[in-house]
Amino acid sequence: MDITLKIWRQSGPDAPGQFQTLAASDISENASFLEMLDEVNERLIPEGKEPIAFDHDCREGICGACSLVINGIPHGPEAETTTCQLYMRMFKNGANITVEPYRCRPFPIVKDLIVDRSAFDTILQAGGYISVRTGSAPDANAAPVPKEAADKAMDAAACIGCGACVAACPNASAMLFTAAKLTHLNQLPQGKPEQGRRTLHMVAAMDQAGFGNCTNVGECEAVCPQAISLDVIAAMNRDYARAKIRQFLNRKR
Repeated sequence: MDITLKIWRQSGPDAPGQFQTLAASDISENASFLEMLDEVNERLIPEGKEPIAFDHDCREGICGACSLVINGIPHGPEAETTTCQLYMRMFKNGANITVEPYRCRPFPIVKDLIVDRSAFDTILQAGGYISVRTGSAPDANAAPVPKEAADKAMDAAACIGCGACVAACPNASAMLFTAAKLTHLNQLPQGKPEQGRRTLHMVAAMDQAGFGNCTNVGECEAVCPQAISLDVIAAMNRDYARAKIRQFLNRKR
């Protein structure tokens, strides 16, 4: 199949960027979107042209590094799919495809289609862990976990931190990501002792990183490749309200 690419090119964080039109011919419909970009680069390099810079790692829909905005949609038109899992057969022969990086202040562009998503790391470093000393690993059945809590925790833990939720949100909110990381720990017995502190610290880190507020538009859930539900945001809001009330009461004592 033959397609025309309109790709964002930017040599560095402080350099001006612009769209570049490239023709991609004889592309297999069974090639993944990233394999298509590989082929384009293999044709650019012998011509002495700068290859397209884009991020990738596992190419199995696990790491989230391949995040791109394709025709205005993070990860492209296929639901619950990462860019590396998107195949060219999803597009028509002769299609015009616009490819650009995530655009939000907390994710500055590094080069071309690569953005710096270390703002997510600062949120996790603020509390996305369990610091209580628990000794050696206990038996699997030593700490009973209700099935409903286990299911919610597992569903939230599926978040791969790709940032599609931020890219799709008109407010550039990281609420879905932060809530998913909180929910999968706050639901479990091991995470309960630090639940309030964790919630307050991670929400504060999210705000300090420059992400916007959630207004329940729902775009984040629609583009999430792991189908993380908006329910995790509701759970985070409840945990945050409880933690703030406890914090206020403790100060009054």
